[in-house]
This record gives sequence, C-alpha cells and structure tokens, in this order.
Amino acid sequence: MKAVHLLALGAGVAAIAAPALANESVLKGIANPAEQVLQTVDYANTRYSKLDQINASNVKNLQVAWTFSTGVLRGHEGSPLVVGNVMYVHTPFPNIVYALDLDHEAKIIWKYEPKQDPSVIPVMCCDTVNRGLAYADGAILLHQADTTLVSLDAKTGKVNWSVVNGDPKKGETNTATVIPIKDKVIVGISGGEFGVQCHVTAYDLKTGKKVWRGYSEGPDDQMLIDPEKTTYLGKPVGKDSSLKTWEGDQWKTGGGCTWGWFSYDPKLDLMYYGSGNPSTWNPKQRPGDNRWSMTIWARNPDTGVAKWVYQMTPHDEWDYDGINEMILTDQKIDGKEQPLLTHFDRNGFGYTLNRADGSLLVAEKFDPAVNWATKVDMDKGSKTYGRPLVVSKYSTEQNGEDTNSKGICPAALGTKDQQPAAYSPKTQLFYVPTNHVCMDYEPFRVTYTPGQPYVGATLSMYPAPNSHGGMGNFIAWDGVNGKIKWSDPEQFSVWSGALATAGDVVFYGTLEGYLKAVDDKTGKELFKFKTPSGIIGNVMTYQHKGKQYVGVLSGVGGWAGIGLAAGLTDPNAGLGAVGGYAALSQYTNLGGQLTVFALPN
Repeated sequence: MKAVHLLALGAGVAAIAAPALANESVLKGIANPAEQVLQTVDYANTRYSKLDQINASNVKNLQVAWTFSTGVLRGHEGSPLVVGNVMYVHTPFPNIVYALDLDHEAKIIWKYEPKQDPSVIPVMCCDTVNRGLAYADGAILLHQADTTLVSLDAKTGKVNWSVVNGDPKKGETNTATVIPIKDKVIVGISGGEFGVQCHVTAYDLKTGKKVWRGYSEGPDDQMLIDPEKTTYLGKPVGKDSSLKTWEGDQWKTGGGCTWGWFSYDPKLDLMYYGSGNPSTWNPKQRPGDNRWSMTIWARNPDTGVAKWVYQMTPHDEWDYDGINEMILTDQKIDGKEQPLLTHFDRNGFGYTLNRADGSLLVAEKFDPAVNWATKVDMDKGSKTYGRPLVVSKYSTEQNGEDTNSKGICPAALGTKDQQPAAYSPKTQLFYVPTNHVCMDYEPFRVTYTPGQPYVGATLSMYPAPNSHGGMGNFIAWDGVNGKIKWSDPEQFSVWSGALATAGDVVFYGTLEGYLKAVDDKTGKELFKFKTPSGIIGNVMTYQHKGKQYVGVLSGVGGWAGIGLAAGLTDPNAGLGAVGGYAALSQYTNLGGQLTVFALPN
C-alpha cells in the first residue's frame, strides 16, 4: 500500500504525514472537506472544516434547505456522515441507520433497523443516546446500544459482519461512536454505574475478529501496560500500578469506562482517549487513587500497549468522568513547537499535554465557578505534582457517608460533558460548550450486584450561584496560556458539539433548540434558528454540487434532558439532573429531526 499524506488544515493543526499502513479511505475522506467520514471530522478531533462558502458576512442569510424526521424520540447525539453523494443518519435506540440520496431529494436508499432487546434501555445511563457512525473501506460502522458492533455495506446496508463487545446483563452497554485506524476499528464500553471493569477493544476491520483488549484497571497484562516502558508524568508506572491503588478485588468492579471520543496521530502512531469514573460514586467504599480511572491514555493501535497515562482526578469523589475528547494540535509553548493534546475535563480544568511523552504543560480552570480544587499542582519537585489540590469543604470523602456536601462546582455532569469542542487553526482557539452548574452530593453505602445500579450517591443540581443566572456558557479558550478569550452566557447547559469553519464562523446548538452561529474572534452572535426540539447533537457541514450545507440533529435528551426524554419528574431522578433542568420543558419538547441549512441561491 503506498504512503498517503493528510492534507494540511493550516497552521496550528496536527497535519501529519501518515505511514504506509494508515487507512487510505479514511484519510481520503478527511482530506475532502465536502465529506465527513468520522464523527470527529478528522483524526485530530479538531471538528474544523475548511469550507468557507458560508462565512461571517453571509451566515445571517442561512435558510432551511431540507429536513428529515428520524422517526425516533429521546436524545439525538452525534451527527450525520456524508460520503460521496450519500448521507448516513443514525438514531438513538433502536439505533436505526438511514442512507439518504443527496442527488435525489434525500430519498431513502436503505434503512438498517437492528432488533435489540429493549431490556437494554434501563441499563443505559443517562438516556438511550448514540454518538454516531464511522466510515472506512466501503463500510458504515455502528456500535449498538446492546454492544453489538456492526459493519454495514455502505452501498446496500447489508451486514458484512457483527460481533458482541459486552454483556448488558452485567451492565455493559454502548453510547459511543467508534474510530477506524489502519486495519482495525477501536471501540469502548459504558457501564461505570453498574460496576463494570471497563475496556477499549480493537477488532479487525474486514472480519470483526477481536485483536486486543485493554482494561482501565487491574493487572498489568489486562491493562496492556508495560511497567517499565509505560510512563506517568515522565516516570515508569512500575509493577501493579493499578492493583496497588484499589482495596482487594475492588478493581474488578472498578468502572473507568470508555464511552467518549478517540483521536489518532498517524505520525506518532498513537491513539488517545479518556477513562471515566471509578465505581461506586461513594468514595469511602474504594480507598486509594483508583488507577487508572479518570485517565488520559496514549496507546499503540496495533498492539494496544499504553505508551503513557495521566490521571486527572485521583480517587474521584464527584463523578468527574474523564472521557471527553482529546484535541491534537501543533502549537508553540515556551517558544518551541510541540505536538499538543488539549482536553477539557469534566472536573473543570482545561489540560494541555505534550502528546508524544505525556508531559503536563497547562492545567487551568475553564469556568471561574470551579471550586472543588484550588489548582493542579504544577511544581515538578512537589509530592503532589500533577494532582488537583482538593478543598476540604467540597470533599465528599472527608465529609463522609450520609453527609450532604453542598455547593460543589461543577456538578457531576462536569464543566463540560462529552459534547465535543472545536479548534480553529486560523485563530488557534478552542470553542467549548460548557455547563455552569453546581451540586449537592450525598454518598451512601451500596452493595454490588451484577447488572444492578452501583451508584451510591444522591445529587441535586442548580445554576452556579452569583453568576449570570444561566446554566451554561459557550467559550473560546487559549490552550497555550490556559485562558478564556470570550464567553457567551446561555440559559441552559450547552449540550451540543461545536463546529469551527474556515469561514470564521463557529456553530453550536442549545438545549432550547437553537442552532447558533457566532464570530470566531469575538463570540458575537451572527445567526440563530429554532429547530423543533432541543439540540444535543453535533453540528456538521458538507458540500454537494458546489454548495455548502450545515446540518444538525435535534431531539432533546441526554443527561441534561433526561427528565423530558424519559418522562421523569422526581427532582433527584436522572442522577440529579431532573430537578436542575426542570424549566427546560417550558422551552422545547421531544423530537427527532435533521435540519439542513444553506444560503439562498
């Protein structure tokens, strides 16, 4: 196979020559801005489009070009894909896939509707969402709610192969997308609220055969960690690095799930992702740092072996899942061009690391309301180097079981949940959807039973006090200096993924249902349109017959919208979100629709 080269996105983006084994179909799709073959837009997870027909001066003229009903209610996350003249649209459970003919008024070419056992629905944490499809080698890849991974023929919808990745009876489910790398497809798993020992798995792209699996905690051989070569802040992790931080066999029900996003650097040949919260939510029941939950991982995609790890929230006491996306850029820090990884964690800190060696460069709060820790210790000579310095008042561990710790910021859904940020190489800024929400958190003792919830905490959520009164902000972030450049307040959390474009416009959606366009330098609102339901999907753009379009799925749900999605009214239901977002029902209703916009002819 001949060498293929990624087209440069411009100064600042990780535009890297791919080695001979990279997946040519994926690289070709990434290099063509008319298409979108991955949910992340590119391997670097920038969510940046080089299309500029729609720009800051004309975006105000956008009109609805066409719409499509998915026929499914509840939360619609992720975005459609476009390959050639076909658009691929996915839905929440039951995970229907539609192929739409863009040449013929979005006529349905084929429809795939898996037959899944509805008993998986109550096992799914925080709604029945799915974060979308991926395309590689003529196949559409879908990881279903019941953990069945399916390869579909992109032309016909016929099943090429399917394989089961987990067991819902144990609490293993899926809400995430997948990433095709070379001749493999990489998938994660959900189930941290059910005491699952979580993992990342590689399957053969052509056959579905399992190639490797790496767990988030446990023995070194299960985690695919090399005690001498895998590093943590520059030093070898050492033997039994995970086992030593759990009591007894607690690692077997340790969580650390992997339902977020994956990135890949073809030059370094490393893939990146985050692991989630440890189980249970009651920290008293699991003494120790609980490694390697809450961790950024760099793995070799061929073998799965970890090159480096960085744990952001040791012994998590607040459910600050570490699964959010890793955005790869090449920028100058300390006067030197470095391969960077930027991550906006649920815990409220924006991290910048050197992605080659895992060294920590920046860790700053990306919402001023964050109070559970004063800072991350950046003193390399300190015993607590790289760790957050926890404020005793907000420590649910120190305050103890059956004690309600009040006023913790952010809430468990984090300063940002999984909804991905975007990066523009033109401005060298990150555009971040955020939650401006705090909580009260009361841990209690819970017993592990396979397949039953293993949470152990009661929560209530509310807007950050002494602020603008809303529950969200959309911000621009300088990842090199760790500073907010501008911030647009929102009434509700911004639960939609952002899209930055070469037209100097950034798009995002709101829980009330607005698609918004803002100026990438100032944050000034340039356009908004209210779609039929709240937006928790990710904005996408494509080009067809020379014309640029912008599309977004609307369909309220997800953790923030679980009250509406599942018809819940108890304020403490939905792990505390129902009460916090009760007012949302006055602004939007359930739906499932794709809305596509374009400039008038």
